[in-house]
Amino acid sequence: MPEESTRGRFVWYDLMTTDPEGAKAFYTAVTGWGTQVWEEMSYTMWTVGGTPIGGIMTLPAEAAAAGAPPHWLGYVAVPDVDATTARARELGAAVRVPPTDIPTVGRYSVLADPQGALIAAYTPASVAPEPEGMPPVGEFSWHELATPDPEAAWSFYQDLFGWEKMSEFDMGPMGIYQIFGRRGTTMGGIFRQPAEMPGPPAWLHYARVADVNAAVEAVTRQGGQVLNGPMEVPGGDWVAQILDLQGGLTAVHQVKSA
Repeated sequence: MPEESTRGRFVWYDLMTTDPEGAKAFYTAVTGWGTQVWEEMSYTMWTVGGTPIGGIMTLPAEAAAAGAPPHWLGYVAVPDVDATTARARELGAAVRVPPTDIPTVGRYSVLADPQGALIAAYTPASVAPEPEGMPPVGEFSWHELATPDPEAAWSFYQDLFGWEKMSEFDMGPMGIYQIFGRRGTTMGGIFRQPAEMPGPPAWLHYARVADVNAAVEAVTRQGGQVLNGPMEVPGGDWVAQILDLQGGLTAVHQVKSA
């Protein structure tokens, strides 16, 4: 069981998709990830420098039938997934997958926060050392929630995962963008979902790349869509939001040169 010090850390990312093989070709070209098959569960993992950071799964038929699109799901470490799941329910979340064991690996649940965004709570059997500062190229470096009620969403996540409010900035007509983190390190932002933004409330996970322009060129070559960007964000970093061939939404992030 992880120590309390791991609470609130994003530790895994699954892509649920209708075409795993097509998604593998797309993301390895865009992000430079490797892949590794976990034979015990016939499950393919994404790797960075040989280290697994997530995986890819076929979107369950029942989810597809209910209208769920291909999507990324982030897993947040907690000391006790059962207690976290019970607390999430008390706070108004819906439990999509109850606490479930993955033999030798850990225990997880999938939650829909009170506004409907999906996130997973995860108690891993062991946790890889946490990198200091900005995650390296290839790993996910920013996590962004678009939600109709950012104040209520923040109250939920702060209680559930112990996240800290780091700062905020005014985006004018779009409202306040609140930056959150843990243990003094920024992790992402929360903002009000504009009426014109399609889809339900959702998390968007940003993969760090060495060159955002090269990444979006690869998106186009692979047949994906660049929805927004590349654009410079406050502080000098560059980002772009992208859509894979199956409809999975993610983003890439280039850190400002030193």
